[in-house]
Amino acid sequence: MTTYGSFPGTRPRRLRTTPAMRRMVAETRLHPADLILPAFIREGVTEPVPIEAMPGVVQHTRDTLKKAAAEAVAAGVSGIMLFGVPEESKKDALGTAGTDPDGILQVALRDVRAEVGDELLVMSDLCLDETTDHGHCGVLDGQGRVDNDATLERYAEMAQVQADAGAHVVGPSGMMDGQIGVIRDALDQIGREDIAILAYTAKYASAFYGPFREAVGSSLRGDRKTYQQDPANVRESMRELALDLEEGADLVMVKPAGPYLDILAKVADAVDVPVAAYQISGEYSMIEAAAEKGWIDRDRAILETLTGIKRAGAQNILTYWATEFARKLDV
Repeated sequence: MTTYGSFPGTRPRRLRTTPAMRRMVAETRLHPADLILPAFIREGVTEPVPIEAMPGVVQHTRDTLKKAAAEAVAAGVSGIMLFGVPEESKKDALGTAGTDPDGILQVALRDVRAEVGDELLVMSDLCLDETTDHGHCGVLDGQGRVDNDATLERYAEMAQVQADAGAHVVGPSGMMDGQIGVIRDALDQIGREDIAILAYTAKYASAFYGPFREAVGSSLRGDRKTYQQDPANVRESMRELALDLEEGADLVMVKPAGPYLDILAKVADAVDVPVAAYQISGEYSMIEAAAEKGWIDRDRAILETLTGIKRAGAQNILTYWATEFARKLDV
């Protein structure tokens, strides 16, 4: 008589047999509303400028940015995060283009709000690095170091100007101590309690920012290791998280996403506010470059990385593929 006891009684493979089965039992699902599109607006150009290090991404003109925002709405994307690239002649030590009502980022905020209204969350990068001639995220002291408290004064003014220009959400990305509290106070003082703050809570000093420097025409001299987080540290992120929440952050974010999924999972487990992650330029460019070489399947790799980020705990994902991939999602 044949004995079958040596065969497995439990077979997880039964739940992987067909695409319909795998779809039904999927534990993590991506939706267009999970996605936020980062976009660059460059002053003084009449045609979009391709970013060599980020194939498929451009520095927009005012007109093409409005078109990109409308396309994001049509695809079901939730938000657009705007980064302004001023003319070189307008950069200075204080980043005054960042607080000029007619600065390129403020112009873009007004353009996009006029184009999409409240159909798309219009978000603004609140940082000085794109507008300073030294490329740092803050004001420098006499020894060339970033002056935290002097920078906070600039951030407060930036928040008010960006709110006036139409931002629904401001995203302070400079990693200055106390920035969330100062920005919240500045917004409340002008009666803009409705403006949300997306805190760049855990922003690491990463090698993967490289292509972004081209995207924003960075003038950076040196590095940002004295204010962005050390990639070796975990507890530091949780301390930053506690401070941001205490100061009034409405949403929190981990950046970069892929190399820091462990941090993302810890943050998501610890909070009751929405958690975002930024799939940054280097993550984008690696996949595009490998796909161009024929080494990986581009669409599968994009889907896998986005799924991994959401599985780790991100409710929202900033990704340069937001509009493109929102159109492809089976929802």
